[in-house]
Amino acid sequence: QVNLIESGGGLVQPGDSLKLSCVGSGPTFSRYAVGWFRQAPGGEREFVGTISQSGTAPYYADAVRSRTTISRDSDANAVYLQMNDMRPEDTALYYCAARRSVLIGTRPHEYEYWGQGIQVTVSS
Repeated sequence: QVNLIESGGGLVQPGDSLKLSCVGSGPTFSRYAVGWFRQAPGGEREFVGTISQSGTAPYYADAVRSRTTISRDSDANAVYLQMNDMRPEDTALYYCAARRSVLIGTRPHEYEYWGQGIQVTVSS
């Protein structure tokens, strides 16, 4: 069992940077790859990026690749999502999720555990 808690969301202005944190509980969190997803009102849950158990080789969705960084701090049981140059279309509920597989997962159903989500609103 893995519990995930996101933090760091809120209101940001266009052009600003955003850093979200995902903290996992449990001694086995390091065995899980972590993905970030987002869901805008009325939209489907969209893959943002993922990072492996070792914290190497992050993989990003094409739409955000140029301005997104995912990193991992194993000592803190945390995974971070940083996005630069935030845009109104980045407004969404952001989720982190965890899966045991070492393969890259880009679809929601491939993930076993989910955080409760955190709202990010980009507006001036």
